[in-house]
Amino acid sequence: MRAMILAAGYGTRLWPLTVDRTKPAIPFLGKPLVGYVAEYLGRHGCREVVVNLHHQPDSVRAALGDGTRFGVRLDYVEEEIILGTSGALDNARHLLEGGTFFVVNGKIATDIDLTRALETHRETGALATLVLLPNERRERFSVVETRGPLVTGFGGMPAPGGDRGDAPLMFTGIQVLEPRIFDYIPRGRFSHSTTDVYPQAIARGERVVAHVAEGRWYELSTIPRYLDISLALMKDEGRDVEAGENCAIHAGATVRDSVLWDGVTVEEGARVGRAVLGDGVRVRAGEVLENAAVVRADLVRGEEPPPKALKGEFRGENFVVPLSG
Repeated sequence: MRAMILAAGYGTRLWPLTVDRTKPAIPFLGKPLVGYVAEYLGRHGCREVVVNLHHQPDSVRAALGDGTRFGVRLDYVEEEIILGTSGALDNARHLLEGGTFFVVNGKIATDIDLTRALETHRETGALATLVLLPNERRERFSVVETRGPLVTGFGGMPAPGGDRGDAPLMFTGIQVLEPRIFDYIPRGRFSHSTTDVYPQAIARGERVVAHVAEGRWYELSTIPRYLDISLALMKDEGRDVEAGENCAIHAGATVRDSVLWDGVTVEEGARVGRAVLGDGVRVRAGEVLENAAVVRADLVRGEEPPPKALKGEFRGENFVVPLSG
């Protein structure tokens, strides 16, 4: 089977970690985040995978290569202008029209059973099957409205409170599609699946099916989420520090609850706690960095932070973004 990974987004809420790469290319526990998605698809029988590119396209190409080390073969399609979640499919339709295919967001890590979702899709004769999860914590993910096995619409954000057993459903960014979906996607322009395509298909009587899944699912769209999820998974493995290649932590330094990308140096007497340190960051002797995301100052000097980015400040050769918690 074929699949598509959506990897064209800017990652503005992850800035400055995304100043030199796009969101799916950020490191996540030893491999690029988009590499997790490629491996996930490969484990469920997808060998031919399309990846769409727009922002910092070379960062995704460098992270994935030809896909061999993730068990897939990759084709890349570039978008000169951003096309949205269904416009991206239109741009790659020549690679996807041959049969049923998966689409997965490039910013997630999950162990949801994709094969079971495919079984639901085939059993119900669906045009599209959306993989959903109960939003028990009522996080800010749009509510998916259903009636029986069918998706009927898409609402706003969930109301706070309510019983755990009455949790609203949210879309995981995982879907199974028939090539007939292209009948509902406008050609050559921006469009989104949940606002432009599925409502139209539902109105015409198409079966858009809800597959309510079980399993772990993480969406890494902000720096606090990225750090919290990394620390939770590291804790499961009995450790609290992730260090990339060529990192040097002095014996007299203290590093805890942190993610270090490649080439990080932590000098004598420095203290690092609950932090993300980007490539090449140096923490000078005696310096304290806690509850922060840090990149080299030279990467962001002269750059205009995106509107949704957290505020930061220059501290010597580093740019430091304070985090809450």
